[in-house]
Amino acid sequence: MADQALPVKIGNVLHPVGDVGAAVAFYGDALGLGLKFADGDRYAALDAGTTTLALAGAEEDVTGGVPAASFKVGDVAAALRAITDAGGTVVTDAQQGPHEIRAVARDPWGNTFVVYGPR
Repeated sequence: MADQALPVKIGNVLHPVGDVGAAVAFYGDALGLGLKFADGDRYAALDAGTTTLALAGAEEDVTGGVPAASFKVGDVAAALRAITDAGGTVVTDAQQGPHEIRAVARDPWGNTFVVYGPR
């Protein structure tokens, strides 16, 4: 992925939840995570120190209910090519989301992850 404009990093850890508001309250009360951003019942980003805990409601659950690391990349299409060249598979092709372009992939061992980048 040498052609990436941005260094690849884990941007967040995605947790699909049935109730975003209740999940924000739970992680705030149980672990003291502060709210960074909320998009109604769709999505909330919580401050988990060096990463973000991303709470995805049904409308934003791109992984089918599976928790996943989300990698921020400079070019989603290039990342998908590199993933398949390395033996991974694309589960969901790149799609425009409300805040970024994103795709879902699996590594050769079946682990689901998200790659996302700028519009």
